[in-house]
Amino acid sequence: MEEPIGVTEAPQVPKQRGEQLLEAAAWYTQERHWDVFPGTWLEAAGGTERCSCGDADCPAPGAHPTGPDWAAQVTGSAAAARRMWSRQPGSSVLLPAGRTFDALDVPESAGFLALARTERMGLTLGPVTRTPDRRMLFFARPGSAAKAPELVRGLGWNAETIGLVGRGEGDHVAAPPTRMAGRGAVQWARRPSRADLWLPDADELISPLAYACAREAADARSRLS
Repeated sequence: MEEPIGVTEAPQVPKQRGEQLLEAAAWYTQERHWDVFPGTWLEAAGGTERCSCGDADCPAPGAHPTGPDWAAQVTGSAAAARRMWSRQPGSSVLLPAGRTFDALDVPESAGFLALARTERMGLTLGPVTRTPDRRMLFFARPGSAAKAPELVRGLGWNAETIGLVGRGEGDHVAAPPTRMAGRGAVQWARRPSRADLWLPDADELISPLAYACAREAADARSRLS
């Protein structure tokens, strides 16, 4: 069972997953001042789980907005978050990007390499998530997503070619402990803490991220040749 975020619970009374999601959503708003909104959820179907959207080929089952008007559901209130998740406890916890943070989204293998490199260099890091589809998202200051492609070009690479994606205004990310059917849960590779309330800018992250992505892309090409 995924560990609830920011909540200490007696081990003999484990939380149900719906309670974990509710408490996580409230914690993000109250402790991190991140906006949240509820997404789709997982439903039992013939011994398996499927996305509440009903699409059998859903690319992110149980972890995407319920409709195009998702921005209208966004809240920064812990009380409002609790009310929304109380109505549908299994809803995924989604965070709108471009408000209090952007995210730089890279392949998982490159993400681990970049984490090790930034720690060796003593660079500032924010929270980092690891998704079931083998991606890692580095949280950065708002505006970082828009700056990233030009910064990558300045280092001699193309962001799209090396698999570095910026998630900013108009986009969203799935937050732990959101789970995708049959794939596992979104997890923290580097958990939020009081030490990283001030997020790094793209300028601080782009060099190690782009280097790691380019190296992994080159290794992938060499394996195919």
